[in-house]
Amino acid sequence: MCGRYVIAYDPQTLVSGFALGRVPHFPRRWNVAPQSEVPVVYCTREGERVAELMRWGLVPSWADGPAIGHKMNNARAEGVFERPSFRQAVRRRRCLLPASGFYEWQATPTGKQPWYVSATDGSLLAMAGLFEAWRPAPDAQWLLSCCVITTGANALMAPIHDRMPVLIPRGQWAQWLARDVQDPASIAPLLATPPAEGLQAWAVSRAVSRGTAEGEALVQPLAT
Repeated sequence: MCGRYVIAYDPQTLVSGFALGRVPHFPRRWNVAPQSEVPVVYCTREGERVAELMRWGLVPSWADGPAIGHKMNNARAEGVFERPSFRQAVRRRRCLLPASGFYEWQATPTGKQPWYVSATDGSLLAMAGLFEAWRPAPDAQWLLSCCVITTGANALMAPIHDRMPVLIPRGQWAQWLARDVQDPASIAPLLATPPAEGLQAWAVSRAVSRGTAEGEALVQPLAT
């Protein structure tokens, strides 16, 4: 699963790193939890690549209310083309959630130990995601929401947890975001387990498990 991640970058870094036409203002955060407003990269119907703030927790367009989003921060890659909650979005509304890194929790005899995972070269990770627009009535304001797609763990992650986010490499961003690519046969190969090469991980303070915890100290390696 993916339950927390880090946005330790600024809007200008996002613009230059993802070649965006527009981007909203947002603060840096080191402990982003579901139901937070997060920057999401997607392509408009006109083909422009932009970023928008969306609520992390997918609310399908057919939902009776936004509460369903509390259970939809992740979508498993293995069933994403069949599940009613995701099957339309994976064909037409794919996105990227840029992350400085993400956390995962390892089960240990003394309790769950959080680990921080990031790129070895310090570059942003592009987590594969889906987005939706929902509103309670035709004249109401739209709620934009998103989720992270997860898959089985690679060799680095396996000792920590059996799931991890799908990470889309730069060379596949255009295909992943393209709205005219809707054939599952073209999309499914992009959902492969990311290679362990290029990623690093270390244990961090259990303080990150508190939803109210914040600050750069959360990603520092745990003292041994």
